[in-house]
Amino acid sequence: MGKVKIKAKMKGDVAEAKVMIKNPMLTYIQAKKKGKEANFVTHVTAKIGDKVVYDLSSSQFFSKNPIFKFKIKGAKAGDELVVSYETLKGDKGSGKKKIK
Repeated sequence: MGKVKIKAKMKGDVAEAKVMIKNPMLTYIQAKKKGKEANFVTHVTAKIGDKVVYDLSSSQFFSKNPIFKFKIKGAKAGDELVVSYETLKGDKGSGKKKIK
């Protein structure tokens, strides 16, 4: 299970988040060459409390250790941003950070 690194800061009335998911992101072609199974991040969700503020379904097109940037309206300093992900194999991971 990989790590999730999060940076989140307020810029005016909008929070800006930058998230990195540590994952090798093996595509089907790369996995075949290495004799392994393909495995990459397929879904990312970010929440503040019970509210989903970012939701992404993805495929094998992201590079190793993908970085996602997004803005959140309605957030405030001190809110806790929780980011979770799931891979093709069903592995799950998450991280959380208070917005500064």
